Amino acid sequence: MNLIIFLYGLLFGSFFNVVGLRVPEGRSVVRPRSACPACGHTLRAKELIPVFSYLMQGGRCRACRARISPLYPLTELVTALLFLYAYQLFGLTTDFMIALLLISLLLIIVVSDLAYMIIPDKVLLFFFLLFLVGRMIRPLEPWWDSLAGGAVGFLLLLLIALASKGGMGGGDIKLFAVIGFVIGMKGVLLTFFLSCALGAVIGLVLMGFGLVQRGKPMPFGPFIAAAAMIVYFKGEALLSWYSSFFV
Repeated sequence: MNLIIFLYGLLFGSFFNVVGLRVPEGRSVVRPRSACPACGHTLRAKELIPVFSYLMQGGRCRACRARISPLYPLTELVTALLFLYAYQLFGLTTDFMIALLLISLLLIIVVSDLAYMIIPDKVLLFFFLLFLVGRMIRPLEPWWDSLAGGAVGFLLLLLIALASKGGMGGGDIKLFAVIGFVIGMKGVLLTFFLSCALGAVIGLVLMGFGLVQRGKPMPFGPFIAAAAMIVYFKGEALLSWYSSFFV
């Protein structure tokens, strides 16, 4: 079963690349078939094997030898590993399905934010409706924690956006609202602080290596995604560890 979950994760990860790159441009996720962005070469079946095609081709297009972004295999591999971890943690339960939905949303957001610095409303709305059903089947305790989490996530980011006069994008605000609905009020607050810490540390490292210029906008979605995943899987342990300092 572990192998099946992992393989499904690779396949879904490949699809998440398509969604994250096409939806912000208003393109269909079904047609046309995937092609090399450099030369337009339509990819054949053997060029679409997640991760392995990238490795076998040396990270280059088979037709024009242009470099393929490592984002493609990385998204596929991370999706597979997270799917597998969620299965090992929850088994075949409703919690597992909610975890898969959250992983799927966050990885699509990472792809779109890195490529275009856009978090598509269509993606957020689609997944919110699925989370709404999921939380009806498996509500948080207390049940209103989802509503409180969504409201806190939205209002917190909205206040920061207003105070910073646009320093926080509308997509980030709505994404935090969806995340808050899934993981509740304490979870979304922890996600916020953790994402800011990750953004600050990694931003400083990237600036140190000259990969990011000071004052230049940087996509915040990947840090939100990483923080939300950590909190979803290890939030209770983190809160217990933090609380231990005050006992």
